[in-house]
Amino acid sequence: MRIVFDEEWEPDAGLHKLFERAAELVFAHEGVDGTGCEVSVFFADADEIAALNLQYRGKDGATDVLSFPMYEAADEIRAAALDASDEPEAGPVLIGDVVICMDVAERQAAELGHSTERELAYLFAHSALHLLGHDHEDDDERRAAMRAAEKAVMAEIGEVAI
Repeated sequence: MRIVFDEEWEPDAGLHKLFERAAELVFAHEGVDGTGCEVSVFFADADEIAALNLQYRGKDGATDVLSFPMYEAADEIRAAALDASDEPEAGPVLIGDVVICMDVAERQAAELGHSTERELAYLFAHSALHLLGHDHEDDDERRAAMRAAEKAVMAEIGEVAI
């Protein structure tokens, strides 16, 4: 899994490794080989993410993370990655973009009593699950499946100290 960060905010090596671990766990949980895949990560302030939230979701106000998947489901990503493996010169398969609001992440971490790094790992894992087709908006069964996947991944990650 290749994670490309916004040029304006490149995380330190510890956070980069934490995101890679979260991606590895999410993809393994979903049975997807992420070797030939790529995710772009951007960091935004509250105003920037509020504008994106309104534009793309019709919801007013800042949110913690937004996901912009390139595919509908994990099966489509598996097929695209398999096709890409036949053409290595094509490069990795972009599965989507993640936008994280640092302002909201820091506030949530303080409210929940854990580190900002742990909150960022959770938000990235949550978003990666969206990129693989999970949803928690309208269906109780799908919401429960996503929450179970998040819990499994975060149990593997554990407490974060970087």
